[in-house]
Amino acid sequence: MAADRRGLLIILSSPSGAGKSTLARQLMGWDETLSFSVSATTRAPREGEEDGVHYHFVDETRFKQMVSEGEMLEHAHVFGNFYGSPAAPVRKAIESGRDVLFDVDWQGAQQIANSVLRDHVLSVFVLPPSIKELRRRLETRGQDSAETIAKRMEKSWDEISHWDGYDYVLVNDNLETSFTRLKTIIEAERLRRAQQPGLMEFVRGLQAEFEEVEG
Repeated sequence: MAADRRGLLIILSSPSGAGKSTLARQLMGWDETLSFSVSATTRAPREGEEDGVHYHFVDETRFKQMVSEGEMLEHAHVFGNFYGSPAAPVRKAIESGRDVLFDVDWQGAQQIANSVLRDHVLSVFVLPPSIKELRRRLETRGQDSAETIAKRMEKSWDEISHWDGYDYVLVNDNLETSFTRLKTIIEAERLRRAQQPGLMEFVRGLQAEFEEVEG
C-alpha cells in the first residue's frame, strides 16, 4: 500500500541532565528527514547566526501579532525577549510527511498539545533513574558552575512534577535502551490511523475490488 503519511510533532522534555539533548541528537542521526523546529525570537542575532537557520528574527510588534493571530504553537518571555514556535513551517512539514522535533519545557509542550496541530503531537518525557544520578550527570559533564548546577537541580523537580502530562515517559537509566524505546514509539506513532491520510481511499479501493471480484 502506498498511502502517504502525515508528519509528527515530536516533543522531548526533561529536567536538565536527564539525557534529552543526547536522545534528540541520536534521533537526528537515525532519521535524516527529521528536522528541529526553528524558533522565532525578538532578540538581536548573534555573530554567525542566520535568519531562518538558527532563529526567525522578528521585532516585538510582529511577534505579538503572530501570537494574537494564532501563528505560534507556543511562546514564552525569557530574559527580556520573546521566543516561540511558528506554526506555518511546522504545518508545511507535517503535511509533506516530515516529522518535526521540539526541545521544549513542560509549558511549551502544554501549549503545543493544545494548539491547532494537536492531533499530530507525540510527547515524550525523559526521567532520570534517580535524583542523585541527575546531579552526578550535571557535575560530570563539566559545562556549568556549581551555582548553575544548584539552580538546575532546584528547577528539576518542577519539570519532573509534570511528567503525567505526556503521552509517553522514559526512565533513562541506560541510553542505548532508551533510544531503542524512543525509536519504537516513533515508528508506532507514525502508523496511527490519523497519520495515514490515504487509508480511506485505499479501503474504498479494496471495497470496489471486492464488489468486482465477489459480486
